[in-house]
Amino acid sequence: MSEPLRGVVVTHSHMAAALVEAVESIAGDTGPFIAISNIGATRESLCEDIADAVGEDPAVVFVDMPGGSCLHATLMELKDRPNVAVVAGVNLPMLLEFAFHRDLPASEAAERAAAAGERAIRAMHT
Repeated sequence: MSEPLRGVVVTHSHMAAALVEAVESIAGDTGPFIAISNIGATRESLCEDIADAVGEDPAVVFVDMPGGSCLHATLMELKDRPNVAVVAGVNLPMLLEFAFHRDLPASEAAERAAAAGERAIRAMHT
């Protein structure tokens, strides 16, 4: 793969921007991470924002939760794009994993990021 994958983070409110800022703070310049919020967006405008952010190249889109409006808009917009993978339930560990493995095919990078995010979830007892 010649160009590293683009990561697009789509969430409710300002969460996407905060996650992208945190990744950049921890990992440094990790390349094209684009944050998209649904604040003030219609389904159509959110779909347009997602399409513009993804562009034509391979990408992985991370959304905040399964079943939410961000996921529905993402799936509606990208349903015919085999070079784009979607991961629901975004968290910081999965974005960090993705940041350092953007040279993989989209589906493999998405699986790797999802696994890292899943491993990071723990119930902590004091």
